[in-house]
Amino acid sequence: MKTDLRLPKAGTIEIAPSILSADFAHLADEIAQVESAGVKLVHLDVMDGHFVPNITIGPPVIEKLRRYSKVVFDCHLMISEPAKYAQRFIEAGANHITFHIEAEKKPANLIKKIHSLGATAGVCLNPETPVDAIKDAAKLCDMVLVMTVHPGFGAQEFMTDAAKKIIEVRKIVGPAIRVEVDGGINAETAPVVVAYGADTLVAGNAVFAQKDRPAAIEAIRKACRQKQ
Repeated sequence: MKTDLRLPKAGTIEIAPSILSADFAHLADEIAQVESAGVKLVHLDVMDGHFVPNITIGPPVIEKLRRYSKVVFDCHLMISEPAKYAQRFIEAGANHITFHIEAEKKPANLIKKIHSLGATAGVCLNPETPVDAIKDAAKLCDMVLVMTVHPGFGAQEFMTDAAKKIIEVRKIVGPAIRVEVDGGINAETAPVVVAYGADTLVAGNAVFAQKDRPAAIEAIRKACRQKQ
């Protein structure tokens, strides 16, 4: 069920709760809780057990969730052959598709395809991948994702050296493209990545491991405001 929801314009700090840390038995309710806190997007972690050593959700789950949510579905494809599956996720209700540069030989073609299907597009790089790998593709994107943990599992420790790549990415894309960061984001690390140039913060355990999800989101927002 495709919707016309779009990413917010670059520059505003947005928290993107990651459902990887949510209760999968109650995903619709979990998303509703963070939506009540005013988030504009949720991060959907798609893993195939091949590109990363874990398996999560696919288009059927996203299609069902789409019926219950009015926020942007930020779909992070941690999968092999993303070009083969991107359309299915968009048709299921994903508004934004991020794929890994390590998994796609022709990123420009895939970005063009995603745009033609009515979604926004992003490219992601792993902690070990140099920023130069996305230099050309990044300028074609609506958002670039920097991993500050190894993709595939939640609750990993924030990698400071990987986070510093945000500075280089922001120089490449300028102010008009969103820069997202995923991995170990909480009230302590969020101000660090914002200072580096990130404006979209994926938070998993820092939100869904807390009893009061709106309060957890506000704590991250407050920490970022105090450092600005």
